[in-house]
Amino acid sequence: MLQLLLQKLIRTASGRIRWVMAILGLSVALILMLAAIQVQVDYNSLLHSKTNQDSIANFLVVNKVLNNQSINNATFSKEDISTLRQQGFVDEVGILSPSRYKASIQTNSDRFPFYTEIAFESAPASFIDVNDKNWTWDESSPFIPMIAPNMFLDFYNFEFSQSQNLPRLTQDVVKMIVFKVNIQTGKAPLIFNGKVVGFSDRISSLLVPQEFMDYANNKFAAQKTAQPSRVIIRTKDPGNPQLVDYLKQHNLSTDADKTRFSKYRKVVNVVVSASWISGMLMLLFALLIFTLFIQLTISSCKTEIELLLTLGASPKQLKHFMMKQFFPANILITAIAFLIIGLLQFAGSKFLLQQNIYIPSMLSVYTLVGGLFILALIWILYSTSLNKYINT
Repeated sequence: MLQLLLQKLIRTASGRIRWVMAILGLSVALILMLAAIQVQVDYNSLLHSKTNQDSIANFLVVNKVLNNQSINNATFSKEDISTLRQQGFVDEVGILSPSRYKASIQTNSDRFPFYTEIAFESAPASFIDVNDKNWTWDESSPFIPMIAPNMFLDFYNFEFSQSQNLPRLTQDVVKMIVFKVNIQTGKAPLIFNGKVVGFSDRISSLLVPQEFMDYANNKFAAQKTAQPSRVIIRTKDPGNPQLVDYLKQHNLSTDADKTRFSKYRKVVNVVVSASWISGMLMLLFALLIFTLFIQLTISSCKTEIELLLTLGASPKQLKHFMMKQFFPANILITAIAFLIIGLLQFAGSKFLLQQNIYIPSMLSVYTLVGGLFILALIWILYSTSLNKYINT
């Protein structure tokens, strides 16, 4: 009998309108808030997930920008390299050691008469994307292993070979060729055998093992010590605006194709932050609506509730009834919001997978925790409001 009387007091026409408006406001706000959380998680996944890491783009070869003022200061000092290592967007820095001696390579075949002057570089093994058991050298080695950039082979096949009437070559054919590596010593050239053991898109120079580079520079270079003019850095995010700003401020240059998304990242950062803020504001607005709804409903029935309390109804009983009337709908709203965001996440992951972009197909734990936290916050608001009005 008490419950029927309370329902008649609370569910008036005006009460139902306020109830529907409050439910709609909270539904929209909760969906926006959970979507903002999930978008933030997906955004971080795209930037930092190992699945989306690019083994080429995440390595940047850096050199100083040359102009009339810096033409005589093109090398990296120890302080320059130390400062670069300390930057938060840099995971590792490797020094590219250049050859400081004159060298050339040529073939031994009349069918493929190839000759060119060449300069070598060496890089730390952890920065090389070719895994070959022959990537080492000592004075007893039968040949110098070399890693060539793919762009060299493309240039040869589609430009140089046609102008010189030479045959086009595949990677497998090039790996079978034994080249003569000639090093000028001031007297007769010193001749080594050399073989290409792999091709790389990461470093655009002809690489040799560090052991050979140290040996040849120590033995044949006129200048025994020299500061490096290029370094290679490993970073999780080549489009990081902080990285691009640092390079610009310190007059450094790298492959623009790998950092070209930096300016778009700034826009995306603003959009993601705006979605987060708008979702939070909508949620706060919806919670305000619900709080006002509870207060107005109880205030409009205050006389009747006081009468019921006088007749023997306990505040605890009234509070329990009111919570049963209002709170279960919020559980349903949260479940529906989870379902909608979950379906959108699943559809989005399948679509992006076709573009070779990976995001999780399931809702993030952060999204689930966020929804449950909001639900708990609503319960606290209900309980606080009911305690305030029923116990006064």
